[in-house]
Amino acid sequence: MKKPVERIPVQKTYKLYIGGAFPRTESGRFYKVEDGRGKLLANMCQASRKDFRNAVVAARKAFSDWAGRSAYNRGQILYRVAEILETRRDQFIAELKSQGLPIAAARDEVDQSIEQLVYYAGWADKYQQIFSTVNPVSSSHFNFSILEPTGVAGILAPATPSLLGIVATMAPVVCGGNSCVVLASETKPLCSITLAEVLETSDFPAGVVNILTGTRSELLEQFATHMDINAIVYCGDDAAELRVVQEGASLNVKRVVHCTDTTPTDPYRILEAQEVKTTWHPIGA
Repeated sequence: MKKPVERIPVQKTYKLYIGGAFPRTESGRFYKVEDGRGKLLANMCQASRKDFRNAVVAARKAFSDWAGRSAYNRGQILYRVAEILETRRDQFIAELKSQGLPIAAARDEVDQSIEQLVYYAGWADKYQQIFSTVNPVSSSHFNFSILEPTGVAGILAPATPSLLGIVATMAPVVCGGNSCVVLASETKPLCSITLAEVLETSDFPAGVVNILTGTRSELLEQFATHMDINAIVYCGDDAAELRVVQEGASLNVKRVVHCTDTTPTDPYRILEAQEVKTTWHPIGA
């Protein structure tokens, strides 16, 4: 009997997520993602500066519609993402495990990611009531301060935790009505594009969340200096990288948020990508 030929599995090429679509990088470059034993897990697109600029254009185009939606609707959509992530829980656990995470830790990370989405979904229509104020003034006016989204946020997600790191930085940003461009973990990027598939099958409008994979060294300065990025969330502890971000951000006075811990759930994280608008109204008018 002829010995059966061993089947060679087809390796998935994970694409970028820009404007609600999954394009290949315009440069045609990719890099290999391997497990701890050197086995090929996937081919990952290596985003270029042109891909980044395309993502910013998509985020800016989506911003006004997203910011104009009711807070309740944004909460519904975030909750829908949590629902879909729950149904694909086993897939995310398997991807985290394949990238070297112990099974118990993988389960915990996926569960925390789902809980973060539910948490910020619940805050979407409540943070305005908590953090907006009526200010005492010594004149015949009413003085109100309310929160408004900053605009387009650039997020440099942490290397680990790879899934929870994206969810914990992205969720409070979009909860507050911002759109964003995310650079995923360079070394453990599988879950980032699988998460993009979840976002695409939810009710998120195209362009609200854009996810790139690639090298931080190539795109860090682009995130920091792009004039249409209004805020940047930097996750990491590299002093040289943080200096590049802070100096680049000064060119258009974009807000810099240095995130050193992505695990806690905290409504104050919504405020990090919000601007305060104060209105004066004369009494009796």
